[in-house]
Amino acid sequence: MFTVAALYHFTRFDDPSALKGPLAALCCAKEVKGSLLLAQEGINGTIAGTRDGIDAVLAHIRALPGCAGLEWKESHAPEMPFGRMKVRLKREIVTMGQPDVDPRAGTGHYVDPADWNDLISAPDVAVIDTRNDYEVAIGTFEGAIDPGTKAFGEFPQWWEENRHRFHNKRIAMFCTGGIRCEKSTNYLLGQGVQEVYHLKGGILKYLEDVPPEQSLWKGACFVFDQRVSVEHGLKPGPHIMCHACRRPLWPEDTKRPEYEEGVQCHHCVDEFSPERREGFRERQRQIALAAERGELHLGR
Repeated sequence: MFTVAALYHFTRFDDPSALKGPLAALCCAKEVKGSLLLAQEGINGTIAGTRDGIDAVLAHIRALPGCAGLEWKESHAPEMPFGRMKVRLKREIVTMGQPDVDPRAGTGHYVDPADWNDLISAPDVAVIDTRNDYEVAIGTFEGAIDPGTKAFGEFPQWWEENRHRFHNKRIAMFCTGGIRCEKSTNYLLGQGVQEVYHLKGGILKYLEDVPPEQSLWKGACFVFDQRVSVEHGLKPGPHIMCHACRRPLWPEDTKRPEYEEGVQCHHCVDEFSPERREGFRERQRQIALAAERGELHLGR
């Protein structure tokens, strides 16, 4: 079994580029794969590897400036869920496009998974799912509001257009691992919302801690690796991924006439040019050839 660690931490990195090389080299040496984003506001990502490898990388990150309090969430996968290791420099570790938003200055009230059900069941609480529409489509909490955003950067505009709906309401927000709520709750506080809460550790921690018989979660949770989705106990879910548009699919969706493995699904059948589709077909041919050789193609 491979250990999968999802992590983020807001801190100040004066020179993120100086951190990239040593971090990438350690991941390579320890055969850890996944994706880590570095920006002046901190670090974010998901990595997978052996227990020893993950421990070494986490120790390295905790030694970075301001990262001693790093928290992460772990799960397990029977196969390596990533094809390569990427350490990238970004302007934001989760893109909201609001320069005045700073989670270090304050966020909503953290709510432990054990207390989440009581909060979101209260009649004066509006529950908002801050994830993208394709993530919400395969699972969310009972009664949660779906903003229908295709990217997190669309959330501020959605709020401006809908804030009148939440007059005299307490706001409870949630996302996959908690990072988007760090920014969205700080944003709402800056917009004058008095009482804002968010699920500590995100959906992943809720699915890990709360027994299915007590759960208000419906469906599966999308994750950004080859597991595609997880369910209670963080067990791999039933979904597969369209490797053209990266959206989650049910296995039965592969029987639809629009589906062509690695090339298109019913969601993206009208989204790509013929040239892009031919590129996808060539990638799929290379993946098949690599599989015949017993290798993992990095395009996967």
